[in-house]
Amino acid sequence: MNDTFLQACRGERTAYTPVWFMRQAGRYLPEYQKIRSKVSFLELCKTPELAAEVTLQPVDIFGFDAAILFSDILIPMEAMGLALEFSEGKGPIFANPVRSQKAVDELVVPVPEEAVPFVLDTIRLLRSQLQTPLIGFAGAPFTLATYLIEGGSSKVFLNTKKMMFQEPKLYHNLLAKITACTSAYLQAQARAGAQALQLFDSWVGILAPCDYQEFALPYVRSIISDLRAVTDVPIIYFANNGSTLTGLTTTAGADVLGFDWRLPIGDAVARAGQHAVQGNIDPLALFLPKKQLEERIQTMLTEARDANGYIFNLGHGILPETPPEQVRIAVDAVHRFSGKP
Repeated sequence: MNDTFLQACRGERTAYTPVWFMRQAGRYLPEYQKIRSKVSFLELCKTPELAAEVTLQPVDIFGFDAAILFSDILIPMEAMGLALEFSEGKGPIFANPVRSQKAVDELVVPVPEEAVPFVLDTIRLLRSQLQTPLIGFAGAPFTLATYLIEGGSSKVFLNTKKMMFQEPKLYHNLLAKITACTSAYLQAQARAGAQALQLFDSWVGILAPCDYQEFALPYVRSIISDLRAVTDVPIIYFANNGSTLTGLTTTAGADVLGFDWRLPIGDAVARAGQHAVQGNIDPLALFLPKKQLEERIQTMLTEARDANGYIFNLGHGILPETPPEQVRIAVDAVHRFSGKP
């Protein structure tokens, strides 16, 4: 088992810098497209054999040091009783947004083994095949709430912030239910065999620090506290576009803090303190010519040398248009420059 990634998560010295990419399994890979052409996105997520196959693809092809479960952050929200649809042009859609106490009351907190057994089966299947650690994941409560309140993706998050500011009791009631669901979901992933867990807070960067402290951070802390009581797997917290929130995200309780590209990696290491650091090259930097991409990676590795554990990653998910050969160049460069035997 190549456990370099887990060593870095724990702040241990590693023989080289481990690397994995957010969304490393997905649309940029012809191998993924071949499978996806035969089934819908939700069918792919809910078929353990296929979900396991696409999870393994990038690890086998590029030699990543960790695999991340192929799924979607909204799967447990569907299990709460909401109708979820994925539109090719618009992304995820909840036809009936949650904007009233009645709608909140109708949400259930599912038992993961009963509501999403396919996720847990995928984890067990992967653990029987992988020689690298498997990362499980969930969306953080605030990010999940935005989809439920807005009915899908948003640019300004008008309905979310209106609820926060005008109906805070309703907002907190909704977040409490989402948090209970997410906490149970991640605990079940750990029981099934996930060796690390990542909380994706994709939209939390839209919040002012004072609002993050009141409307998002307590729920992240609650989930991590629940996990600490039942498992010792490393926990990664990724607050996208969250450079202004770092003074607060360091208090969330995670082992590893993920950073996007808007903050130089050296500054991220300094702000993270005793936390391990994950990140943070711009996904579009993968379009650089080979020499320039390698130079940028080498510079990042140098600037991250003082981290208490460092995991090379993108600052957000890999884009579908990314040429696979550029991914290979990046992974090989991280390994070569960091001294992989």
